[in-house]
Amino acid sequence: MMWLWRWGDVEIDPVSGKEKLVSALGGFFALLTITVVCQSCLPTGSGLLLVASMGATAVLVFGVPHGPLSQPWPVLGGHLLSATIGVACAQLIPQQSLAAGCAVGLSIGAMHQLKCIHPPGGATALTAVIGGPAIAGMGFQFVFCPVFLNAAAMVLLAICLNAPFPWRRYPACLVTARSRKPQTAISHEAVVAALRQIDSFVDINEDDLCRLVALLTTETSTRPELPAGIATRRHSDPQRIAIRSQGIV
Repeated sequence: MMWLWRWGDVEIDPVSGKEKLVSALGGFFALLTITVVCQSCLPTGSGLLLVASMGATAVLVFGVPHGPLSQPWPVLGGHLLSATIGVACAQLIPQQSLAAGCAVGLSIGAMHQLKCIHPPGGATALTAVIGGPAIAGMGFQFVFCPVFLNAAAMVLLAICLNAPFPWRRYPACLVTARSRKPQTAISHEAVVAALRQIDSFVDINEDDLCRLVALLTTETSTRPELPAGIATRRHSDPQRIAIRSQGIV
């Protein structure tokens, strides 16, 4: 089984069972609430007031509440921008396959440019193109209702349902001054410079990154040093080590 995990690039997941349960219940109650409200607003039972991509948004705002992809601006901006682009592509490009590719590709580029990367936004853009005659007939109304209403409701529910748990900060800016300045010498400029060298989106906010570095620094300073030439290897079993002496790995 371990070889399958390594092949699939499964990362370390030290999250507690309590945290996983809170994430699952948060997603459950959020989607239940939005669905009930939508059905009450449209007694005929039509699904036009509920966008399927909100299920993916729920995974982010409740499963990864501290992540940059999960914050209110990416949720709102990502969905609205992608919906607008999707509707425009559906109306301007007759060939559906080309329109679908343009909608998703342009949405990714626009979200990058406006700093509101939100993966479910790609699904929203695609829905605007391949959603069928009902969605096509809505035109740009699709952007406001259901997309904006769904996204706004999801953000409000995420704020309310995450609030009772002090270790879950949503939005991430709701952090105390004490935890916002972890005991680390890393400056904001240094973080930005390092991210530019990586040149790829990293789904961790600056506060959590600095806190992680501070914890690792404390852990390293209190842990006995490994013998020279021995280092742990990523994705290896806990008891496996890589010998890096004499050119042997």
